[in-house]
Amino acid sequence: MKKALQDFLRYLRVEKNYSGHTLRNYESDLRQFIGFLGDRSEGKGSSVRMEPKQVGHLDVRAYLASLYKRNAKSSVARKLSTLKSFFAYLVRQGEVKQNPADMVSAPKMGKAIPDFLQVDETFQLMHGPDSSNVLGSRDRAILEILYSCGLRVSELTALNLDSADLELEIIRVMGKGSRERVVPVGSKAREALSDYLRRRGELLGSQMDQVALFLNNRGGRLSSRSVARLLKKHMQMCNIGRPLSPHGLRHSFATHLLDAGADLRAVQEMLGHASLSTTQRYTHLSVDKLMAEYDKAHPRSRLKRGKETEED
Repeated sequence: MKKALQDFLRYLRVEKNYSGHTLRNYESDLRQFIGFLGDRSEGKGSSVRMEPKQVGHLDVRAYLASLYKRNAKSSVARKLSTLKSFFAYLVRQGEVKQNPADMVSAPKMGKAIPDFLQVDETFQLMHGPDSSNVLGSRDRAILEILYSCGLRVSELTALNLDSADLELEIIRVMGKGSRERVVPVGSKAREALSDYLRRRGELLGSQMDQVALFLNNRGGRLSSRSVARLLKKHMQMCNIGRPLSPHGLRHSFATHLLDAGADLRAVQEMLGHASLSTTQRYTHLSVDKLMAEYDKAHPRSRLKRGKETEED
């Protein structure tokens, strides 16, 4: 099983060009499954190896059942997806005859509406950082870029100095699967970024990163975890009383654009989504607003509320 795992991870890295973060998730899920198989075969703590061809759909089903007590449905679904991808690869390689994970159903999940800020909350947050100092200037630029460009936090922290072209008003982003895309930058984000770049040199450290766009207070590249912490801090300072991850600003970007009438495929391109169905999750606000306006304005909608009159 160990060799099959290493071959699969090599395939994902070399042929599929998956990111290090994605590879770590695949490896973690598969090692957890392999550990479960060992415990199931010989008792807890066993190091017995099971070969892929020995795994059946009942093993996969038992593994998923063991996860429900301590994992959200979304996590269980992701782990099943990992197993399906792993065994599909082994089928193509001729290592197994059929995919045992294909016979197991994923948990049913409700359609979760992504967390996002209202427009007035977003404006409040953008004006929160004190840009009179370099860290406040940096924080404001980060928040503006996340919201203006709809970036993933990993994409933001990976930006280099040459990623942003303020004259052309664009940022070049390296997204999932090493796919590069070009995203427009709004005027407020350009102003905030220009202010930060003028002061970036103040973030000097013993080994200042000469390439990274956003630096920590020691002069190194800022981490995704640090971005989450600074967002939490500014959310609290603005008295926005609910948690929001950096990804929530990406959700806000998409929701506000679509609610204002932006083309769905244009938003898909800016978000870097491979599938249009992924972008369609963000149409919920527009649809809700449309239905509310319909109920208020359409005469036949008003009639159904008990104020029926004789038809013309």
